[in-house]
Amino acid sequence: MKKSKQPKIFVLDTNVILHDYRSIHNFQENDIVIPIAVIEELDKFKKGNETLNFNAREFVREMDKITDNQLFDKGARIARGKGLIKIELGHPFSEQMAESFFDDTQDHRILATTQWIQEKNPDRVVALVTKDINLRMKAKALRIMAQDYLTDKVTEEKVENIHKEVKVLPEAPQDKIDKLFYGNGATLKDFKLKNAVPNQLFKVEREGMHSILARYSAFTNTLVGIKKVKAYGIESRNDEQTFALDALLNPDIKLVSLTGTAGTGKTLLALAAAIAQEQGYDQILLSRPVIPLQNQDMGFLPGDIKDKMGPYMLPLYDNLSVIKKSFKDTSKEAVRIEEMLRMEKLMISPLAYIRGRSLSNVFFIIDEAQNLTPHEVKTIITRAGEGSKLVFTGDIHQIDSPYLDIHSNGLTHLSEKMYGQELFSHINLIKGERSELSELAGKLL
Repeated sequence: MKKSKQPKIFVLDTNVILHDYRSIHNFQENDIVIPIAVIEELDKFKKGNETLNFNAREFVREMDKITDNQLFDKGARIARGKGLIKIELGHPFSEQMAESFFDDTQDHRILATTQWIQEKNPDRVVALVTKDINLRMKAKALRIMAQDYLTDKVTEEKVENIHKEVKVLPEAPQDKIDKLFYGNGATLKDFKLKNAVPNQLFKVEREGMHSILARYSAFTNTLVGIKKVKAYGIESRNDEQTFALDALLNPDIKLVSLTGTAGTGKTLLALAAAIAQEQGYDQILLSRPVIPLQNQDMGFLPGDIKDKMGPYMLPLYDNLSVIKKSFKDTSKEAVRIEEMLRMEKLMISPLAYIRGRSLSNVFFIIDEAQNLTPHEVKTIITRAGEGSKLVFTGDIHQIDSPYLDIHSNGLTHLSEKMYGQELFSHINLIKGERSELSELAGKLL
């Protein structure tokens, strides 16, 4: 049967709401149905300090505000120009479902509700929206339309652009090269460029010699040369690491994202740059999302919060150890790191403790940021007060969160949305420097 041009009906799964509590505002004039099974699942998430818990609570408040004492029998208007939203009570499994699924799970109840809505509205398009790939497969097997939540997804083309942010320029005369490093820098015209986005990275090829590295500064409207530098004993080993250290040590760039596979030096460079500039900041904060602890496993571990978090923060301590080993144990640099840890000038903290804080004059490193949602990344950045610098690091191909992928994770979202801003720089590290074995495994396995 040909569907009429009536508004579509989207049935939302729990994970969509936990991913983005304002998702119901992103379906234009179409109607939304929330199965009662979803409300039951949200009830289990309302207590806690994680972003999932926050999103569960905010969604229920949002629903309460929208309904304003109305009943759900006909649905409530989400907003002017938007569709209706309705909570649908449970419905028995159809004969087809009863023969196919033997377990009475919340996912299967959501499917049963979606199937019932589809049967009651043969003239309208009904689709289940879920970030659970398995649930989408089950829905399609039942001839129910199913799709991912696409609002904050980045297209494949833009993901590819994240990997190709360095532009290669042809060989240039020596006087033009000299202008990059002396005086006020070179103009775009010197290198036959019509325009460039802020903090665009360039390599100037030279036959038989190392390439010259440069960056476009929107503050001075010039190309400036980038030299190889050291940051607290750590020296860049390739061009991408040189670009990264330049951005990390530049006080005009307040937000940096570093992507790359394991062993490319993302966290190490960020930490070394932070310690090198510690006198300019009140505190250096390191944090990372703790995926295994999302289901409150942390409460069953012995000890206080430091003991509980210790195993999950070991990778950050490992990087700190690498920096310390570049100095003698009795050197003032190594002693200073110990002092900073003792005085909490350098602090490794759970990410969940950041919400509600105002981070003024802080150098904040967020590791494994590919496991954050776009909303979580936004929450962290909006905590940044005057004088703060934020660095997000991660590998967008190594995601542990079950409902995020290369297109929808917060790190990809950040790099795409902030591209071209004067305060932002993105560098994709390519070459593994941890060890020859580590790089080989990253490529082949």
